[in-house]
Amino acid sequence: MRIAYFLTYHDEANPGRRASDADLAEFTQVLKTVAGITRALVFTPEKTSDPYLKDEAPPQLAAELYFDDIAALERAAGRNGALQALVDRLPSLAGAPVTQQAMLVRSFAVPEPRFRGSGPPCTYLVGYEGPAEDLNAWLAHYIDNHPPLMARMPGIRELEICTRIDWCTFLPWRRDPCMQRNKVVFDSVQALTEAVRSPIRHEMREDYNRFPPFSGKVFHYPMATLELG
Repeated sequence: MRIAYFLTYHDEANPGRRASDADLAEFTQVLKTVAGITRALVFTPEKTSDPYLKDEAPPQLAAELYFDDIAALERAAGRNGALQALVDRLPSLAGAPVTQQAMLVRSFAVPEPRFRGSGPPCTYLVGYEGPAEDLNAWLAHYIDNHPPLMARMPGIRELEICTRIDWCTFLPWRRDPCMQRNKVVFDSVQALTEAVRSPIRHEMREDYNRFPPFSGKVFHYPMATLELG
């Protein structure tokens, strides 16, 4: 059971705010020291245009950290865990709201997973805050019906659906309440824009209109993606 930990700095009141180069370097350096991380992705803002959505200001900084089990994550997020080094550490984002969430990862095959871009890939981070009237019905419909459509987006390189779990943390940040997050990845922001403007996007919207009843915020954030080596 692979676990993903999402850490998000999002000052919605100041959408033009950005993390400094020094803070990005500090952020990535801390993440490289965290024992138990099997993959680390760092996200910074991009901009796209989706015909079905209004433009939303993405987070100033986010990360998705993968662990092979919940115990490794809980050690990193413990009272003396390595992730404590990030608390009050990034001055350019001082005062920005920070949220955290641990989730179960479901990965799905895509036709051409090999990246072909010359620059950083672009990830569309999607979240459904919820709640759903019937979470079991919601997840069953979504997992059965939506990934086959998403996998047909032209140029998609990676497809992931994450669902919420219970977990322990002693980091001071608010827990995000999302019942589900998705991640679709493309070679570039241009490739993402072409994908969301392709005919399959209309089929995806038709399926969206068939989702079991749910409420809460839905977000879509285009993010330049750095994978730490």
